[in-house]
Order: sequence, then C-alpha cells, then structure tokens
Amino acid sequence: MAKDMTEQDLTSDPKDKNLKQVAYYPGCALEGTGHAYNRSTKAVGKALGLELVEVKDWNCCGAMEVKNIDPQVQTYLSARNLTKTEEMGFDVVMAPCNGCYHNLKKAEYDLAHNPQAVEANERISAKAGHPAYQPGRVETIHALDWLKRAVGEKELARRTAGKLKGMKIANYYGCMYTRPRHIFPDKDQGAGSESTHAPHFMDDLLASAGAENVDFPLKTACCGGAHAMSDADTSTQLVLNILTTAEACGAEVIATECPTCHTSLEIHQLRAEKLLGRKTNVKILYFTQLLGMALGLSQRKVGVAENMADPRVYLKERGLR
Repeated sequence: MAKDMTEQDLTSDPKDKNLKQVAYYPGCALEGTGHAYNRSTKAVGKALGLELVEVKDWNCCGAMEVKNIDPQVQTYLSARNLTKTEEMGFDVVMAPCNGCYHNLKKAEYDLAHNPQAVEANERISAKAGHPAYQPGRVETIHALDWLKRAVGEKELARRTAGKLKGMKIANYYGCMYTRPRHIFPDKDQGAGSESTHAPHFMDDLLASAGAENVDFPLKTACCGGAHAMSDADTSTQLVLNILTTAEACGAEVIATECPTCHTSLEIHQLRAEKLLGRKTNVKILYFTQLLGMALGLSQRKVGVAENMADPRVYLKERGLR
C-alpha cells in the first residue's frame, strides 16, 4: 500500500482496506509463459476495485539459477526489488509467482538473520549506487493473501453469486508456497492465517465463488519444474502423479497459483499422453482465471485462450462463456 494513501471502504468482511492499492512485482515468468496469470490477476483486481502499481525498474529475483550459483547474490537481487518498492512509497508488494514470492520472503529473512547476506547486500548495493534494503520495511504478500485480505470471502461470494457452483476443483499450491516454513512467519498463526501444512487460502476463495473443493492430498507436491530441462522424464512422472491423483479425487479442474507449476502441469500433461500413452482430462486453470469468469469477465479478459490445454468446451458446459 502507498504510505500516503487514504483508506477506502471495500465493503468486504474484516479485511485490510489499505491493500486496495499495492505495489506489484510480476517477475519474469508473468511476462512470458505465465502471461495469462498476469492478465487475469490484473483483470480480477480491476473488477474488484483494487489497484496494482508495477514496481519501477524491477529485476529478476534470481529464481533458482542464481541461487544455485551464489545465494548471496540472489538475496541482493530480491532485496533490490524491495528497495525499489520502498522508493515508490509502498510498504507492501504483491508477488503472484511462487518463486518470486518465496525469494523475496527469503531475502527478508536472510537479511535479518544472516550476516553474510547483509554484507553482500550492502557491498553490491553500494557498487550499484542505491541504498541497501533494510529488513522489516516492506511486506511481501502473495496474490492469495492479497485477495483474501483486501476483499475476503463474503464480498467475493456476493460479487460472484455462486457462478462456480458444481465445479469440482483440486487446489494445487506447489512446493515453494509453504517451504521452507521458517521464511513465512505470517503463516501458522492460528485462525485466519495460512497454513504451511495444509494451505487453504485458494480453497477458501474458490469456495466463496461456489466451487466444490475436492480432498486433494498432493496440494504441495513438487511438479518437477526445476528438473524440466535436465530430466524431463522425471518431471513428467511427477506431474502425471498429480494429474491422476486429482482425477481419482473427483476433480474436473486443477486450480493453480504459480506460473511455473501451471506451465509444468500443462506441458507434461501433453507429454505424458504423447510419450507414455497416459491421457488425463482434468483441466488446468489459474485461480484468477476462475475467479475472473465468476465475476463476469470474459474468457478473453482472463487469457483462457493462452492456456495450452484448451478448456473452453468444458467452461462453456459450466456456463462460463
């Protein structure tokens, strides 16, 4: 939220009305393979009267590649985005990608607990000619936190009028949304907080729009995204396990909230059918696409045509045209 903005009523249930306007860190994936997530996240925000202000001059968070070579440099790269957020006058930044969200949260933790990370951040920041980020000044939240806290289930239920009723959904959070647990101090804080052991924010939001969430045991299983280039066969097997388990649980749709996970599920669903002869019919959609259509937005507005596995026939059958 901008530090100098005036609070405005969102007519939601309790919620953080200050999250009506937040800094937005899309990260690299949402400008590439995850463009439909970017499109649908912005569209949902606009439909709900929320404003995303993109971080100026943002850079890659370091993802997995830099982290595996020099974790201190990766901490600096993420911290620089927090510095840029603060320079814009915001103390909250929303990162919808699990990898980006994870890395910004980890940078916050490392700069508060790791002297080596502090030294590297100060040294590289000085060389780059900008202030070194000081932990505690910017809060990083996920898209799930943003909608849960800024709007909430009661308001979503009112606005969506149960449009997802009858849709059976397996909510897939991926492995980086909750791990390692120590970098997410806001989770596991009792009633109202997210759980690292059994995440439920996506379940809550989609249920408020009428969806039926199936009991899905692989919510935080790894999709093999990090192995996609080095060992595609392993990734295919991991994804196939997720897909077949979702179908066995009765799901028609897997809802995602991470561009890497979403792309991995789509690619390896096709690969499993082509190479292994294992066809699965479960549809894969970003949770923001589902909420967007429940809010009355068109499939075009939320980027459904950009999904690799075309879900449009299924969506038409469900009345989401």
